[in-house]
Amino acid sequence: MSLNGTWDISISSPIGAQTAVLELTEHNGVIAGVVKNDAETLPLSNPVLQGTRLTWQSTMTKPFRLNLTFDVSFEGDTLSGTSKAGIFPTSKVTGTRVMEKRKQ
Repeated sequence: MSLNGTWDISISSPIGAQTAVLELTEHNGVIAGVVKNDAETLPLSNPVLQGTRLTWQSTMTKPFRLNLTFDVSFEGDTLSGTSKAGIFPTSKVTGTRVMEKRKQ
């Protein structure tokens, strides 16, 4: 299963639902990508894929600096898992792959 593509994700954080876009590329087992929110684009640090489970870290700098840790599993065009933001409790993460429109 390829993780390549764009994923709309939602994080149920203690301060309310946060949405972002996860862009992933996979080539020969090497994962790269970014998480984009309204304020900034965060590169994935140390992404590790084990089967259908992907973990990574990102560092948010706006509105303040905060280290984020993600642990998600993929099933087809959906993902689910958790995110941990600094000292805040673990938050639920869900997402779906964005389907590109086919050229006619």
